[in-house]
Amino acid sequence: MNDFIKTLIARRSIRAYLPEQVREEDLAQILEAGTYAACGKGAQSGKIVVVQDKPTLTLLERLNAAAMGKPDAKPFYGAPMVCVVLADTSIPTYLEDGSLIMGNLMAAAHSLGVGSCWIHRAKKVFATDEGKALLKKWGISENYAAVAHCILGYPAQDPEAKPRKADFIVRV
Repeated sequence: MNDFIKTLIARRSIRAYLPEQVREEDLAQILEAGTYAACGKGAQSGKIVVVQDKPTLTLLERLNAAAMGKPDAKPFYGAPMVCVVLADTSIPTYLEDGSLIMGNLMAAAHSLGVGSCWIHRAKKVFATDEGKALLKKWGISENYAAVAHCILGYPAQDPEAKPRKADFIVRV
């Protein structure tokens, strides 16, 4: 089996992180992989906002927990950074484009020994007044919608693979 397929099969969602930031050289490769995600008609509708500063990370986590309906939750699992993946809603495939960016980010992270996890509710987070204010602060146009949060960091755990469903693949 080739190394790429092994990476895809071995990647797991990490829900416990060490506190140190991802090395800049690793982060650069992860982000570059995200920019090369497949996209509808080559429109490249996505944007990745990298958040490493603690106050903004804490705000995003608080907004995400509120969107979950559990204000005391810690949905970023102690990750030292989050990549907010957004895409231009004027492009019909924006949601798919953003999802493919997420896949590339997570696979690239795993290949470099960096943990990742897809954290949902980003659309709800950036529909709030505080979320809209962040987008404005970052210079992101109103026609962009958040697709997901990709938390990144060095794993503090090594989760086991869950068995796959027997009927996952149907051949006809």
